Amino acid sequence: MNLSKQQTFSRRSFLKTSALASGGMLISFNLFTACKSDVKPPVDISQLNFNDFNAFIKISDEGKVTIFSPNPEIGQGVKTSMPMLIAEELDVPWEDVYVQQAVLDTENYTRQLAGGSQSIRLGWEPLRQTGATAKQMLVNAAAAKWGISPSECKASQGIITNPKGETLGYGDVVKEAALLDVPGEVTLKDPKDFTIVGKNTSNVDIDKIITGKPLFGLDYKEEGMVYASVLRPPAFGQILESFDDTAARALSGVIDVIVIGEKARIHLEGEKKNWTAQLSKSDKVVVIAKTTWDAIKGKKAIKAVWKNDSELESTESHDKILLDLLNGEKFDTRRKDGNVKKAFANADKILERVYESPFLPHNCMEPMNFFANITPEKVHLVGPIQSPEDAAKVVSDMLDRKLEDIHIEMTRIGGGFGRRLYGDFIYETAEIANKIKKPVKMVSTREDDMTTGIYRPAIKYKIAASIKDGKLTGYHLKEAAVNINMYGLIPNFFPAAALENYQVDTANYKSNITTGAWRAPYTNFLASAEQSFFDELAELLEVDRVQMHLDLLENVKSNPEPNIEYSPERLQGVIKLVVDKSNWGKTGPDVYQGFSVYYCHNTHVAEVADITMENGNPVIKKVTCAVDCGIVVNPLGALNQVRGGIIDGIGHSMYGELTFNNGVPQSNNFNSFQLIRMGQTPPEIDVHFVENDIAPTGLGEPTLPPVGAAVANAIYKATGKRLTKQPYINNMDLEKVVG
Repeated sequence: MNLSKQQTFSRRSFLKTSALASGGMLISFNLFTACKSDVKPPVDISQLNFNDFNAFIKISDEGKVTIFSPNPEIGQGVKTSMPMLIAEELDVPWEDVYVQQAVLDTENYTRQLAGGSQSIRLGWEPLRQTGATAKQMLVNAAAAKWGISPSECKASQGIITNPKGETLGYGDVVKEAALLDVPGEVTLKDPKDFTIVGKNTSNVDIDKIITGKPLFGLDYKEEGMVYASVLRPPAFGQILESFDDTAARALSGVIDVIVIGEKARIHLEGEKKNWTAQLSKSDKVVVIAKTTWDAIKGKKAIKAVWKNDSELESTESHDKILLDLLNGEKFDTRRKDGNVKKAFANADKILERVYESPFLPHNCMEPMNFFANITPEKVHLVGPIQSPEDAAKVVSDMLDRKLEDIHIEMTRIGGGFGRRLYGDFIYETAEIANKIKKPVKMVSTREDDMTTGIYRPAIKYKIAASIKDGKLTGYHLKEAAVNINMYGLIPNFFPAAALENYQVDTANYKSNITTGAWRAPYTNFLASAEQSFFDELAELLEVDRVQMHLDLLENVKSNPEPNIEYSPERLQGVIKLVVDKSNWGKTGPDVYQGFSVYYCHNTHVAEVADITMENGNPVIKKVTCAVDCGIVVNPLGALNQVRGGIIDGIGHSMYGELTFNNGVPQSNNFNSFQLIRMGQTPPEIDVHFVENDIAPTGLGEPTLPPVGAAVANAIYKATGKRLTKQPYINNMDLEKVVG
């Protein structure tokens, strides 16, 4: 497929140039087509600190290129892969490219966000256009020097060549190029001509990471900075009544003890709410100290009295409430095809199962932290955040400062998984800095993160299917969630449109426990539930598990108005690929296989888990994964994302569980909350990407959801027990599984 394209841009809506005093060229690009068109870079940039700009390519007169990566880097690799797209079309050697993390700049970018696995998908063409436009301007400048048409010139690897074989480097023409008009049309490369995209590329920060160079929020320091540790309510539903700070103030490293919370409450009660569901109504006691350790010791010395502001909830009460919701009649219907009630009334058989998942913490390796320094001139914020623009809006509202006063620098993030979409730790830090009038770093402990954080909501699903004359005639999915499952169910994912009678309903219980997005939100457990159900359904129908999926997808293809988000053809493609590569059904007698397939974040994934039983316990030996995510920009990074998602999915479906007693989380560190251990990871994760020329889709999250069901279905093959409640390892006895 030829994907070379003629692109047309207006001068105002796409790109600005300015001559560098040193003879270089600065090229500003709008990341998305909705970007503002009136952005003007400074005329004299020789005195500028480039950390104050993010939407720029910088080309030196030596031909070196600096590319500013606009989106937060949380380990998903965008700081490497997004600049690769620019460098590909700019046509420079990757070794001549220097990548720098951008700061928040709402004038030049939209969606400076790490979430939903959308960065590469949404940046695919705009970033390539940026590189192609810069390249064309350099070619035009060289052509003008030679007195020939730009069409007679060729550019490759930072060198421009004319028909006589004469050459000019990009650095030789950068001053002239900076003075030219932006071309109206540029041609994007055909994928077959890529020299950077599709090649294994090391993480641009890898050397700094392995040598311990400062990259993360915890590494950030400024002269005169103090440290803060925040004492928050120990139970959800409590607020601060009083406290005694005598012992804390007596410690040598403690500078002050203050109270915050008023600014957050005012913001909560107002009309401007931006990602504020996680803000507490309670006051919080803050210890200001010379070091982090001094601040933590001071916090432990505070004697606080807390009072109950509302009901203190427990896991047992949540379970009962959610089960009552599932069995009740108060639901919001998200999709209704045909007549499910009639199909069930006429059925010969009905299969119904309830699937249950617990609360989960995010467990980021780097605890929550942030830096703030507030002066009359600006609000300077630095640290790890997935949603800097939303955070800037909240801080602006809270502190009654102009939005343009808010300056956010993004550090590399030591784990996000959705937790850092929420800026509660930034708002606390900003309120602290505003009160003490000093630069301050707020640092949370692991215990703070696990006991006063934001969690994946506990969710239960009831899935029922009707069977008539040996055929599947109806499918009814009900969800009951603590708080609102962030996006609700996705009613247009598989098996939508595969059945004539199909219905999806949701209900929720409002809780004091703060919940939010967790890696692959809304699908991380739904996929396990649905694909476990389909495995059991195939057995009841006495049909092959894989063939049943292929047949249902054929139904979708014949549906004239499917109203779906997934592609049945691409879903069939990954199914066939994983069956082929996993040696499905052809393993030895002591190897048990489980199959699962799912679509989310615009990507189609199928997985097969191989397990053996050792001393009565399931041991995962291998996971085979087939992925259709379109063009793979960086295969090395993509492979790491796929494997990481699978291991994360296995770990949390097998072992992860956070319980509550009277509003208090019952795990506060890794000694009581089990993450997957190295010895529990599969020795082999065999990954296969579907090769095509389709634009890239998400990859940071889609391989996590299917693996829970693949493992559960394999365990069923080995033990004859159906697992319906996570974590599986705690629910494998005969009393807690469907035999």
